[in-house]
Amino acid sequence: MLASFRRLSKSKYGTAFAVVFLVAILASFALADVSSFRQGGGLSQGVLARVGSEQLTEAELSNIMQRELTRLREQKPDATYADLAPQFDQIVNSLIQERTLRAYAAEHGLLPSKKLIDAEIVKLPGVRGLDGRFSGAAYQSFLQQQRLTDGQVRSEIMTILLQRLLLSPLVANTRIPTGVARPYASMLLEEREGEVALIPAQAFRAGPAPTGADLQRFYTENRQRYLVPEQRVLRIARIGNDQLAGVAPSEQEITAYYNANQATYGGGETRVLSRASVPNRAQAEQIAQRARAGGNFAAAAAPAGFSAADVSLGPQSRQELLGLAGAQVAAQVFGAPSGAIVGPVQSSTGWDVIRVESVNRTAGRSLAAVRAEIAAKLTADKRKEALTDLVTKVEDEIADGRNFSEVAAANRLQVTQTPAITAGGQAPGNPSFELPPEYAQAVKDGFQMSPDDDPVVETLPGGAGYALLAVGEVVPAAASPLAQIRGRVEADFIAKRALDRAKAVANAVVAKGNAGVPLSRAVADSKVAGAPAPAPLKVRRLQLAQLQGRVPPPLQMLFSLSAGKARLVAAPNNDGYFAVKLNRITPGDATTQPTLIAQVQTDFNRAAGEELAVQFLAAAQKELGVTRNDAAIAAARQRLLSGS
Repeated sequence: MLASFRRLSKSKYGTAFAVVFLVAILASFALADVSSFRQGGGLSQGVLARVGSEQLTEAELSNIMQRELTRLREQKPDATYADLAPQFDQIVNSLIQERTLRAYAAEHGLLPSKKLIDAEIVKLPGVRGLDGRFSGAAYQSFLQQQRLTDGQVRSEIMTILLQRLLLSPLVANTRIPTGVARPYASMLLEEREGEVALIPAQAFRAGPAPTGADLQRFYTENRQRYLVPEQRVLRIARIGNDQLAGVAPSEQEITAYYNANQATYGGGETRVLSRASVPNRAQAEQIAQRARAGGNFAAAAAPAGFSAADVSLGPQSRQELLGLAGAQVAAQVFGAPSGAIVGPVQSSTGWDVIRVESVNRTAGRSLAAVRAEIAAKLTADKRKEALTDLVTKVEDEIADGRNFSEVAAANRLQVTQTPAITAGGQAPGNPSFELPPEYAQAVKDGFQMSPDDDPVVETLPGGAGYALLAVGEVVPAAASPLAQIRGRVEADFIAKRALDRAKAVANAVVAKGNAGVPLSRAVADSKVAGAPAPAPLKVRRLQLAQLQGRVPPPLQMLFSLSAGKARLVAAPNNDGYFAVKLNRITPGDATTQPTLIAQVQTDFNRAAGEELAVQFLAAAQKELGVTRNDAAIAAARQRLLSGS
């Protein structure tokens, strides 16, 4: 958490404008049980919560959810609001915490000034003009790119500043004494020695074949294991280029497009220009005189403060120069020969002197030469438009009450009917069935539909067109009949019998271990064929942390036992059981490990800082009072996550 605050305090804000900022910084402060939370009596419609003078509205939550979905789709293009369901409560709590911070600052006169917020806006990426200064136009462009308003930017910058000013000092300045950290560091150096023995289930697979009664009883007791999930037959009709084969532009349309785009096909002229623009005519006259006297144009403009890079415009079309300097300048420049000095002439920025460095002309292309190119473009455009019209027609027919078969027949759509498939696209009754990849989302949506729902039009990925989708037969979830899976049930019965036998032997080994018998002798006494000899274990607690949560079960058990005790642990994948015995505990001593003590102290400082921040916000909520409309929040959750 401390690292999060430090990164925030150094942020350029470009990545701050998303709800992930609120989640990452404030979610850990969300309090599981705040006694000052009350039900939503007295809140206006659309208000989900209020803290002091601040309130959280459904519109604000909707905006945050939309931005978070946009961010999520950068990693998962097919993400929907349903994918945000696990984060919803965290997002709401984070927003309430953010308003707690602002309400507390407002109550105590600690809100940042407009001038301070303006100073942070100037630091945003992409808000400066070519002169390196803040540009209103560049700022507006930034807002459009980020899909934000000026008010939203100011609100989020205010939150960042308040966190920096109110919370960061709490987190950064906590200090836990070395004397507190030392015993915990010593605990990390504690060493445990023991043994682990595997009693493999494979050693007990031999035995009489199960009878029919055995299998029936096992099947009945484990029916859930053989449950086949709900299956559905889906009817899918592709809507795409197959229905648009006759769509093509006419000769008149091709000719009209050619005539309307002479800027592209009729040839053109660009001129490489050098330009100096100054505020007054007298200064421009001096530049023009020096330029006409001969030599380099950059040298002629240098006394006026221009560098070679300043005066070089590069190639310009007439239209580009018109937008840059105005009609009068463009007319004179494009009427002058190569090498001419034009000006002084008044432009949109002052008085210009321009040298025509070179003239580049491109020949036009005839209609015959570009006919195929134009025809291909117009065909693509017309097919896209026709496809949109066809989809609209299909949706209108569905709205008028026509069923799937009627709509497909009326529009000559080719229908594909799947076998009974699961939500994952597999067909248990037809293992060779393979679902076309482009239908994956359609299948997912088909399992979210009610069997009585009207057909829907789905957009296929990768520009593959559309598909009309309807639900056919629905096969409820049920266990496969024993007769169909008898071989599988028999294999499971034998595996379970072997595992139970291995557990019984392992329990006997553990019992002997607890009675003081060395584990190696206990395993030897069990006479299990193929059982490996017990392996020694010797590990420090610190080494468990280095495994980053992937601690093998025997090691976990080793640190749960007292010296001389043994216990049973299941092996992964039903491979058998481990018997684990702890023989010796050697206490750790961190007095000779100052680096470890310092690391523990740092970790404690971080945890203490987080706790102080939690307590600060809890106290602020207790002081201000929090009113939360849980019914409105639940309704907002339903509307937002379902898309309704």
